[in-house]
Formats: sequence, C-alpha cells, structure tokens
Amino acid sequence: MMENVKHFFYVVECCDGSLYAGYSTDVVKRVKKHNEGKGAKYTRARKPVVLRYTESFLTKREALQREIEFKKFKRLKKLMVISQKSDERFG
Repeated sequence: MMENVKHFFYVVECCDGSLYAGYSTDVVKRVKKHNEGKGAKYTRARKPVVLRYTESFLTKREALQREIEFKKFKRLKKLMVISQKSDERFG
C-alpha cells in the first residue's frame, strides 16, 4: 500500500441491515462518530453501525466518485462488492 493514501470510501452496515456508504480521511474515527450519533442523519436512528468495507484512494475526488458509483448500485450488487476483501482492515 502507498504511504500517502488518505482518502477512503467506506460502507457500514446499520443495525436494521441497511447499508450506508460514505467518505472519510479517518475511517475509524468516522465510524465512531456514527455510533455516537454524531455522524450522518441516516445512521443516527440506525446505530450501532459496523464497518463492512473500505477502499483507499490517493485523492478525495476518486473516493467521492467511488461513493457516488456505489450508491447507484442495487442492493445485491452492493452486497457483492462488500463481500470482497477491503483494502484495509480497521480495528
């Protein structure tokens, strides 16, 4: 992995089984925010959330493009994507 990777596309699974996709430069901190009710409005009523997938990018633009692409997928395709191995594993 490259040293300067700072941009992440991530997917969390909410307690109701729904998926939420987002962007962050610090996925661990972002997931913590979601679980504290300080993240996205969508996840506030659906916590706790569990990190299911990440992809790392060299630029914010690439990560946000991936997020947009992912959000257009139907649920089955989203599940297929997250069943693949993530770039990173976060504790």
